[in-house]
Amino acid sequence: MKIRLVPALLILIVMAVTIRLGFWQRDRAHQKEALQAQITQYENASPQTVGAAPLALKDIEFHRVRAKGTFLPERVVYLDNRPYNDQPGFYVVMPLKLDDGGYVLVNRGWLPRSIEERERIAPYDTPAGPVEVEGIARADATRAYELGAGGSAAHQKIRQNLAVASYAAETGLPLQPFVIQQTGFVSTSAPASKDGLVRDWPAPATDVERNYGYMLQWWGMAAAALGFGLYAARRAATKERMQGAQEANATKGPVHGAKDA
Repeated sequence: MKIRLVPALLILIVMAVTIRLGFWQRDRAHQKEALQAQITQYENASPQTVGAAPLALKDIEFHRVRAKGTFLPERVVYLDNRPYNDQPGFYVVMPLKLDDGGYVLVNRGWLPRSIEERERIAPYDTPAGPVEVEGIARADATRAYELGAGGSAAHQKIRQNLAVASYAAETGLPLQPFVIQQTGFVSTSAPASKDGLVRDWPAPATDVERNYGYMLQWWGMAAAALGFGLYAARRAATKERMQGAQEANATKGPVHGAKDA
């Protein structure tokens, strides 16, 4: 059986690429599993104190943190399209002026939104004096899909998304490069359960199952390419044998009997 070079090379290239992509998705899944293990470890560790000294996001993300300071309610931002139990609502994001200098954004919790009037904010309490909040350091206050940047324009109370660096440039506040996803108050005159905000935060999604699914898809494509190549080679070999047999029969010519005497 003759092996046709170009089709064979094409099939080998497809198999090499899809197998490599499958291994890449497997590695991504392993990385996410390691991250999930780290997140679990951080959640059970003692909280780190947030102060004026800048903290790198890569060193603090997903860690439990604690910060003392005073909320700045005049700088509040409401992040729209954050549903909870199928009910529309906002995330209430507010800067905290730290006692020893500096600022950090705090995602204080979820607040229901009026269906009839989008800009009507339900009442909630903000402690007027010093507070000590505890929570999880996150890169942002979650992101929602938006077309363009119109829903996140500066100086708006209600926005779609809020980037820490952009908000720092907008307000001039020397913010830490992360957001505290508040889980509660350590000490305050107003108990956390009485401020009217919901802090039932979803667990960080790593989507490991999706990566394993993609891995199987890529490897399935590699197997399909191999199967197609073998099928095509078999058909080509069968066709060659049939053509060879026909050519052999044609060269023999008719068989003549002996002449009569």
